[in-house]
Amino acid sequence: MKDLLQEARNLFEYTRDLRRDFHRFPEIGFQERRTAGIVASELSGLGVELRTGIAETGVVALIEGSQRGPVVLLRFDMDALPIQEQTGAEYASQNAGLMHACGHDGHVAIGLSVARLLQASRADWKGTVKLVFQPAEEGLGGAKRMVEAGILEDPAPDVAFGLHLWNERPVGWLGITPGATMSAAEIFKIRLTGKGGHGAAPHLAVDPVLAAAQIVTGLQSIVARNVAPLHTAVVSVTTIHGGEAFNVIPAQVEMQGTIRTFEPQVRQRTLARFNQIVQGVAAAFECEAAIQMTSISPAVVNDATVTQQVCEIARRLLPERQISMDERTMGSEDMSYILEQVPGCYIFVGSANPALGLDAAHHHPRFDFDEQVLPEAVALLLACARSYLG
Repeated sequence: MKDLLQEARNLFEYTRDLRRDFHRFPEIGFQERRTAGIVASELSGLGVELRTGIAETGVVALIEGSQRGPVVLLRFDMDALPIQEQTGAEYASQNAGLMHACGHDGHVAIGLSVARLLQASRADWKGTVKLVFQPAEEGLGGAKRMVEAGILEDPAPDVAFGLHLWNERPVGWLGITPGATMSAAEIFKIRLTGKGGHGAAPHLAVDPVLAAAQIVTGLQSIVARNVAPLHTAVVSVTTIHGGEAFNVIPAQVEMQGTIRTFEPQVRQRTLARFNQIVQGVAAAFECEAAIQMTSISPAVVNDATVTQQVCEIARRLLPERQISMDERTMGSEDMSYILEQVPGCYIFVGSANPALGLDAAHHHPRFDFDEQVLPEAVALLLACARSYLG
C-alpha cells in the first residue's frame, strides 16, 4: 500500500501540471474537445486500447493486465461550468465566462495519473481496467449517454469506482459511505395561465401571480408533512417570472426549481404530492397549470460490500486520515447511472485548505483546492483497482 502512495507522490508534478493546464482551458459539457484530445494523446502515448467520440467527447481506454481476470471501471468527469473565475490564480481560466469550479480538472489529471501507473505495473496484476473519461456531468446527462453508448459492455465491468475532490471538507478527510450518498435530482418548470387584466380591476382578471405565491407556500408542506422526519427531501422554487408593468396583472407566470431525494419511495411520494399541490392550487385560483419535470440523475448508491472494502483499503493506505461513513449530500452526480448497473463505490476526498484560502464552495467563482491532495486521490483509486486485480 505504501508503495502505491509513494508511486503517486513521485508523479505529483505530472498530475499537478495536467490539472493546471485543464484549469486554464475549461470546456463545458459536450464541448470538451481540447480536454478529450489531451486525454486521448496521453493514453495513446501509453500504448493502450482507446475509443474516442463516445457521447460526442467521451474517451474510454482499456488497460490489460498480465492475465485474464476481473474488469474494474474507473470514471472521471471532464466538464467545467459557465462561471467567470475570480481566484486570481496564475493558472486561472483563459476562457472567458468558463471555469473549472467543481474540481473536474483535478479528476481528469487523477485519471491520467492512475492510467500511467497501471500501465507501468501491468505485469503485476490480472484483469482489465476500463478508464472512462466522461463529458457533461453538470446536469447535461453525460453519464446516461455514455451508458446508452455501451460503456458497460465489451467488457462488462465487475466493479466501478469514482471520486470527487470535496471542498466541503479539509484535506485529510475521506467520505466513504455505504448506501445512498448523493441525491436523485429533478428540475421542474411550471407554467400558470390565467387571464390578464388591469391591476386596479383584479376582479376582472384571473391572477396567476396569486396562484404562484400559494403554490410556493404549498410546496413547502411536502417535506414538512409528507416526508417522514427521519428521511429527507428538498423542494426548492428558485425562479418566478411574470408580468412587465406595475399596473398589469399578467396572463402567465413561469416558475422553476429542483427536487432532491435519496430513497425511491420518498421520491415517488414527493413527485406525486408536487403534482397534486400544483394542479390543485392552480385550479382553486381558476388557473391552468402545465408541469414539465426532467430527471437529472438517480441517487448515487454505494454497494455496501464494496464500500466496506474501500474503507479497509483507505485505512491501510492512509492510516492517519479521518474517514466518515455517513457523508451524504443533496447534491447530485450522474455516476449514479453507472452504479445502478455495476456494484461500486463513489468516494469523497477532502480538498479544502482554509489556511491557504482554498475553501470556497463548489460552483463558486473563487473555487480552488489544495493540490497536495492529488497524490492521495491517485493512490486511493489505484489501490481500489489493484485490490480486485490481484
